[in-house]
Amino acid sequence: MKRVVITGIGAITPVGNTPSTFFQNIIDGKSGLGLVSHFDTTNFKCKVGAQVKDFEPEEFGIEKKDVKKMDRFVQFAVATSLQAVKDANLDLSKEDATRVGVLIGSGIGGLPILEKQHMRLLQEGPDRVSPFLIPMLIINMASGMVAIYLGAKGPSTATVSACASGAHAIGEAVRWIQRNDADVVIAGGTEACITALGYAGFENMHALCVDSNDNPTRASRPFNKTRSGFVMGEGAGIVVLESLDHASKRNAKIYAEAIGYGMSSDAYHITSPAENGAGAVQAMTLALKDAQVNPSEIGYVNAHGTSTIYNDKFETIAIKTVFGDHAFTVPISSTKSTTGHLLGAAGGIEYIACICAMISGVLPPTINLDEPDPECDLNFIPNNKREQSVNICLSNSFGFGGHNVSLIVKKFS
Repeated sequence: MKRVVITGIGAITPVGNTPSTFFQNIIDGKSGLGLVSHFDTTNFKCKVGAQVKDFEPEEFGIEKKDVKKMDRFVQFAVATSLQAVKDANLDLSKEDATRVGVLIGSGIGGLPILEKQHMRLLQEGPDRVSPFLIPMLIINMASGMVAIYLGAKGPSTATVSACASGAHAIGEAVRWIQRNDADVVIAGGTEACITALGYAGFENMHALCVDSNDNPTRASRPFNKTRSGFVMGEGAGIVVLESLDHASKRNAKIYAEAIGYGMSSDAYHITSPAENGAGAVQAMTLALKDAQVNPSEIGYVNAHGTSTIYNDKFETIAIKTVFGDHAFTVPISSTKSTTGHLLGAAGGIEYIACICAMISGVLPPTINLDEPDPECDLNFIPNNKREQSVNICLSNSFGFGGHNVSLIVKKFS
C-alpha cells in the first residue's frame, strides 16, 4: 500500500488558535476552561465550558460575505483547513484538483443555528426562518465549504460518529490515499455546540461536570478519583495527508507518517462504553496490526480520557489488556484535562498533539490529577510535562453509540 504522511497541521482550540500555541499551552498545563459566555447559564447546573477565544474568521481567509452563511463549526473547519494547507505549503492551483479530497467529521454539527432559527420560527413564523438554515446545519457542509474554498474536486464526504468523528475522518482519509483514490486529503474534525440546548441535553443525562463552577479550571480531571463528568469544548483539528510519493515530488516537509487505523463497535449501549473496554481493546489491537508494530513499541498514548467515571475506568482496563506489562510504563495522558472535550473535533486535535509530541520530544500532562483513582493506576503523566523522545504514538477516540477508533502515527524516517 501507499505510504501516507502528514505535511500540514491546523488547530483552533480553547487553548490557542495555532498548532504551536495549542501545543505550548497543553504542555505547560494551561487550562482552556472557564465560565460559559456563549449563552445565559443562570438556570443550568453546569456553567463551565472550554470556549475558543479571539476567533475572527476573516483573519483566517474566510470572506466576510461567507461568514454569515456558515455555522460556527463550519467556520472552524474552513479556517483550520486553510491554516493546515498554508502550513503544508501546498499550492492547489498546481495540483490535479480531482486528486485532492476532503474528509471532515463532526459529532453534532450546526446546533447554534438550529436553536436560533427554531426560536425565530416560534416567535416570528416560518417566513422568517433563514434560507441558509439547512446548508448551515448539515454536517457535511464542513467538508463542502472546505472543498469550495480550496477548489478540491476529489472525494469529499463527512464522518458522523459522535466523539470518534474526527478520528474516523483521519483513518478513512488514509485509506483513500492507500487505495489511490486521492493524492492529498484534508482531514480531521470540527465542533461548536456550546449552546443552551446542547448543555441541557448533556446535563440531563448526567454527563457534564457540575461541581466546579467556582473553580472552572478544575472541572476536567481525567483519571482522578473525584472526576464527575466531562467539560464541553469546541474547535477544530485538521491535517493535510499525502501519499509519500506526492509529498516527496514537491519536496514537502513531513511531520510524521500515518501507519495504523483500527475501529470497532461496542454493540452494547447508546452512551456507556462496553464493560472492561472490549470495543476499545479491539480498536487498539486492530490499529497495532495495521501498523505492524508491537504494543511495546508504542512510546506515548493520548487517551480518550473524558473525565467520566466509566470511560476512564474502562479505558484503563483496555490499555492493560492490550499492552500487558508495558501498560504500566508507557506514558499516557488526557489532553482533555486542558482543552475540555471537543467531541467530534477531539480526534483531530489529539492526533496533532501526538505529532507535536514526537517532533518536540515533550509529552503533555494530565492536569488536575492530584488524587489518582486506584482503578486508574497507569502512567498518566500527572500535572507536569515530561521530556521524553518517542517514535510512535497511539491516539484513542470513543463515541456515544459504541464507536471506537485508534490511530497510530510514527515519526517520519
